[in-house]
Amino acid sequence: MEDVEAQRKIKSLGNSIVTEIKTGKNPRFVTASRTKSNITYDTKEGYLKLGRAKEERNFINVAQSKRFMQTIAIAAKCDKFIKENLHTTIRGLFYQLKYSLGEDVDESIFSEQAESNPLIEDLEAALEVKREELNLNATRRGVLAGNMKILDRFGGEKVEIDCTKQGRSGWSIPSDVDNDIEFVNVKAKYVLIVEKDAVWSRLNEDGFWKKENCILITPQGQATRGTRRLIRKLADMNLPIYVFTDSDAWGWYIYWTIKTGSINLAYIGKDVATPEARFIGVTMSDIDKYEFLKKLTINATEMDIKRAQEMMGYEWIKKYKEWVQELEIMIKSKKKIEQDALQGPRLTFVGDYLREKIKNNAVMP
Repeated sequence: MEDVEAQRKIKSLGNSIVTEIKTGKNPRFVTASRTKSNITYDTKEGYLKLGRAKEERNFINVAQSKRFMQTIAIAAKCDKFIKENLHTTIRGLFYQLKYSLGEDVDESIFSEQAESNPLIEDLEAALEVKREELNLNATRRGVLAGNMKILDRFGGEKVEIDCTKQGRSGWSIPSDVDNDIEFVNVKAKYVLIVEKDAVWSRLNEDGFWKKENCILITPQGQATRGTRRLIRKLADMNLPIYVFTDSDAWGWYIYWTIKTGSINLAYIGKDVATPEARFIGVTMSDIDKYEFLKKLTINATEMDIKRAQEMMGYEWIKKYKEWVQELEIMIKSKKKIEQDALQGPRLTFVGDYLREKIKNNAVMP
């Protein structure tokens, strides 16, 4: 159904351009402005979203004609992919369109992928569809283990995936978790997001997800939109979402991207943000509670400090006094803590730390 709707919107875009040409008007493409000034934080909903400002590109405009043509070329290719029921990556799309405009024209539609990527996002915003509905995928990143099953309809087959039986590797999260994928028999009590793959592997080996009956996910760093979309879908099943990262500005930003969405993806903020998420650690305050951490801190770099200072200015962060305090401690002490440090006393301590935090609801907003 998503494919049908996406194709209908592409056709509508094409028809409007043809109509403008036939009536002697300047063909135009209108999309939401994705500039920082047009992005707002919705205090009621709890995520970043686009404002009402629009951006227009005209064909009969020297400064805009190339980008207009490139955008329409992307739309035409996506329409073709949907008709053929074939998928490709955003890199594959780039190569589909990387060709010369003609033998006598020393100009290509695209010379670098950096040109096509933002135009895909413009098309998403204009049509109000996700790129996955345009049969475009991105590189997979993220792993899951836990008490749930997945029905994956792919390549003409229907496969049932049992996430309790994925061994040390876990289930690799695809970039598209909406189309032809169904999550069934989700019997976990909560979802735990672990920033680093190494710490996820430690918890997986300990059988943490089995003992605690949770869904254990690692985005392997900054969460991709596919992983963020999956987290949103699990939250819609009324599962509590806990996020566990390093105690530094970069780890904390991973949490806030999951919670409120990001500036780059504000046009689909509702679909990829999880305002219900709560931060479980690591915190700078843990240094006072766990004596061994005092010996395991790392000196923060100037870049770390600068990033923390930037975060202090975000309205969606500075509204929480707990977060202001954490950032101030880091900036003043110039120290940070990796989540790996919780393996200091013994390898299995990290599991005990998480159990205690969840049991006592020792989380941050």
